[in-house]
Amino acid sequence: MTQAPTAGQLPGTHLSVQLEDIAEAQELLRGVIVDTPMEHSRALGRQVGATVHLKAENLQRAGSFKVRGAYVRMSRLSEEEKTRGVVAASAGNHAQGVALAAKKLGIKATIYMPRGVALPKLAATRDHGAEVVLHGSNVDEALAEAQRSATETGAVFIHPFNNTDVVAGQGTIGLEILQQQPDVDTVIMGIGGGGLLAGCAVALKQEAARLGRQIRIIGVQAENAAAYPPSLAADAVVPLDAVRTIADGIAVGRPGEIPFEIIKELVDDVVTVSEDAIARAIIFLLERSKLVVEPAGAVSVAALMEGKLHDLGVDPKSVVAVLSGGNIDPMLMLRVIQHGLSAADRFLTVRMMLKDRPGELAIISKIIADTDANVIGVDHSRIGGQLSMGDVSIEINMETKGKEHSALVLNSLRSVGYEPVIVH
Repeated sequence: MTQAPTAGQLPGTHLSVQLEDIAEAQELLRGVIVDTPMEHSRALGRQVGATVHLKAENLQRAGSFKVRGAYVRMSRLSEEEKTRGVVAASAGNHAQGVALAAKKLGIKATIYMPRGVALPKLAATRDHGAEVVLHGSNVDEALAEAQRSATETGAVFIHPFNNTDVVAGQGTIGLEILQQQPDVDTVIMGIGGGGLLAGCAVALKQEAARLGRQIRIIGVQAENAAAYPPSLAADAVVPLDAVRTIADGIAVGRPGEIPFEIIKELVDDVVTVSEDAIARAIIFLLERSKLVVEPAGAVSVAALMEGKLHDLGVDPKSVVAVLSGGNIDPMLMLRVIQHGLSAADRFLTVRMMLKDRPGELAIISKIIADTDANVIGVDHSRIGGQLSMGDVSIEINMETKGKEHSALVLNSLRSVGYEPVIVH
């Protein structure tokens, strides 16, 4: 997508957000946010074939990068605007960012959140002192209602991504990346509406050009909520009819016009990842980096684990993956772990028909034990539409060590006449 600038020229100098805007935002944020750590991931580096660092924005105040843009936007309101209060809409991270910024600035905040929002995000938003209104089934519906409310009440609407101050605030992450990892040549991060990617693209591209070097920028979307690829192909914002992903933080069906104009010019590539890949990435980060990351924050790692850089023909030396948030509902975490283990062939569920006679379950248990798999759950039923008299249906949940080990378990059961059917 992008072209290298000519000597002495900064890329994107005509765009609505510039490097100096981001530098000013960085000054505004001093003492408000924390400079989140850069964690070296040897395990991920071995998979990618490069040095890989993780920008742990999941450890930011309020659990995500969103407080950066929200605070910059709100700190620049006039005194009269501040007295009117602010209104925003979010599935959680922008809500917490606005609520925290409002609390620090002494501004009344009303946040619209979709029904079904994760309870920890709802509770955290209220704990920061914001009034929460539940509306709609997704972020786009909550967003429309928040905009209507702002028009009706006179409160200032704080858009989660389609605002130059917000984009500049998010771009401060790009400056931190360069300060913490000066030799970086590839930066990868998730995209929802595009504010984070746009801001970081300006910071990284323009600062790198000023230093006489280039950095590749790659955006990642969940494949069931990927509005940017068709929009970039059409050279115009193309909204999706529907989005469906566990990555609620980037479940945005329409790119922001301001981020889109920046991204189409400065971002090198946009890729998509599957739900299974996201789940595997969350587990990888838990196990190997000891980091709790929400699905939207893990898409960058999912892309690296899926070999997306290789697919693009990119051969990096130093990669930074941005972990944009860590606000995950414990119940979702439980489902993601189970799904991720299954996707990685480390959680196997099989269903079999047995004869209803003493010792049958003991035989199966011994076969599984002999393969060194671990049974963690058994569902045993004599009643069902497909069962005949004298038959039993059994469903067994097992922990396995991977694809080859799962195959060994299945082959061992089949070798003595059982017919296991994989459930997941």
